[in-house]
Amino acid sequence: MQKVLVENNADGTTLITINRPEKRNAICAETALLLQKAFQEFEASHTQKCAVITGAGNDAFSGGADTGNFPELWRCIPTVGFKTEKPIISAVGGWCVGGALVLSMMCDLTVSAENGKFSYPEAKMGFTGGLIAGLAARIPHKLAMEMVLLCRMFDAQRAYNVGLINQVVPVGQQVPTALAMAREMTEMSPLVLKTLKRFVTETVLAQGPSEQSGRAQRSLVAVKEDPDAAEAIAAVKEKRKPKYNSW
Repeated sequence: MQKVLVENNADGTTLITINRPEKRNAICAETALLLQKAFQEFEASHTQKCAVITGAGNDAFSGGADTGNFPELWRCIPTVGFKTEKPIISAVGGWCVGGALVLSMMCDLTVSAENGKFSYPEAKMGFTGGLIAGLAARIPHKLAMEMVLLCRMFDAQRAYNVGLINQVVPVGQQVPTALAMAREMTEMSPLVLKTLKRFVTETVLAQGPSEQSGRAQRSLVAVKEDPDAAEAIAAVKEKRKPKYNSW
């Protein structure tokens, strides 16, 4: 079974689905890499203009990081693990837990089914990647701390009331509603949408230390994985000047 499904629609929308319903769509190491790749390909596309990220089924958007196969979660987080200036919408049904809450939080818009449950239990579990700190830049501070420090679960209606999500819809309607939003934006000026998203992401929203670290890690990984890195190593071994091509 493919862990991530990608559907590129002719109307310019892209639907990315975490496809591990038997694991509540938990994000394992491979899933994180596949999501990063899917988002990167969406961003590079000349035809796809707006993406929707969801989880298979209606019981869980995602249970968060798969603790049995722990991922580099930062890789699949919008603006952290991949550069993005195109709009991304999360469509949540059921549980949205831990790292999945971070993923949804970092999207531009969110539609939730009535059964949506938003939870960040890392203080109880004894570990954190720290990316959740950005929640306090997106909803009122005291309510963010209630989720983070007390590990309180917010249902869809409360998440809507505090501004964590944009719309609550009947169960099963979260993806069609998100895709309808996406189609609206495909008819708008891409340059304006990208510019406004970049302004908000880079200059308006506060960036916590884990967010900054993730972006730095993305840049360093890009250098490490570039063919020029292999050329540099080969040149040292062969005692010659390297021939770099990445400009």
